[in-house]
Amino acid sequence: MTVIQTADGTACQLFGPDATLAPPLVLIHGLGLNRAMWREQTPTLSHDRQVITYDLYGHGDSPSPSEPPSLALFARQFAGVMAHFDLPYAIVAGFSLGGMIVRRVAMDMPHLVSGLAILHSPHARTGAEQDAIQARVQQAEAAGPEATVEAALGRWFTAGFHAANPAVMCDVRDWVLANDPAIYPAIYQVLVDGVAELVAPSPPIAVPSLVLTGDEDYGNNPAMSAAIAAEIDGASLVILPGLRHMAMLEAPDIFNHHLMQFCATITV
Repeated sequence: MTVIQTADGTACQLFGPDATLAPPLVLIHGLGLNRAMWREQTPTLSHDRQVITYDLYGHGDSPSPSEPPSLALFARQFAGVMAHFDLPYAIVAGFSLGGMIVRRVAMDMPHLVSGLAILHSPHARTGAEQDAIQARVQQAEAAGPEATVEAALGRWFTAGFHAANPAVMCDVRDWVLANDPAIYPAIYQVLVDGVAELVAPSPPIAVPSLVLTGDEDYGNNPAMSAAIAAEIDGASLVILPGLRHMAMLEAPDIFNHHLMQFCATITV
């Protein structure tokens, strides 16, 4: 699949038919990952619509951010991707940090969003939860991505899947370890601090929305997803039983079903 570069160097891929009446879908990955994390989604989701994946600044094949990382910066990157493909609007789905970015997009650039999928993404944390994630940033600052990756794999996948799928663990580990230790902690800090600007947005987000997480995704837990959904009028809330953070790789059929079902409700 050809890699497409936008004017600012963002690396993208386009899947699906050349022309379709269905609105396009843009998928935004999470911290430390890259567009390859959607490999179990793109073949299915692009059957009847265009699907675009891209690497966030500081990840994959995209350049490092040109200014201190922030949700606003990543939202502008998204707008650049939309402009490159000449898209007036799209369904936008974001995972984890990506789910924070898509909320920032919906707040700042609502005209670009016809539907919003917020996947395994954090909301207001307790003090203990905030301390725990801040400690991981400090580990990454001291020793790079390798300091946190093994613990992350334990949080992201159920124990059974982790043990039975060493190739998937190797891929995800490699994605995380490929991050530049000079910029990774600063982007990680956005995951820590950015939540505060997303709680109780005014005006509220007003776009058809899906909020989804796993019932064992402890860092992006069902209570957080319920709180996100409660702040968006008419949002659908889906909690996947027996799944952790990276349900899109562990249970792609279930994950894809819910995302496809939501996309089918969006006609513009």
